[in-house]
Amino acid sequence: MAWVYLVIAGLLEVAWATAMKFSEGFTRLWPTVAMVVLMLASFGLLSQAMKTLPLGTAYGVWTGIGAVGSVLVGIFFFGESRELVRVLCMVLILSGIVGLKLTSAH
Repeated sequence: MAWVYLVIAGLLEVAWATAMKFSEGFTRLWPTVAMVVLMLASFGLLSQAMKTLPLGTAYGVWTGIGAVGSVLVGIFFFGESRELVRVLCMVLILSGIVGLKLTSAH
């Protein structure tokens, strides 16, 4: 169950980062409120996952999901660059996430 919590926490990280973008520097109320709620939910699930998963694995996977997911949101919804180098960097991050999962005792 810890891995399910961790993946959902990572997806919520993408959501709160996107809400932060929409908050325009915390000048828009509802995107800011959404960001805080999503952030608290993400941290809450991350903390549940960390009850059984190693710190380095849980945090690394959480930030990796957030990083790759945020780049994908940027590409598909904000017109950010799709350069090959960026895609290769995402592949490297995903490789790290898979490596952490495969080497985790849980």
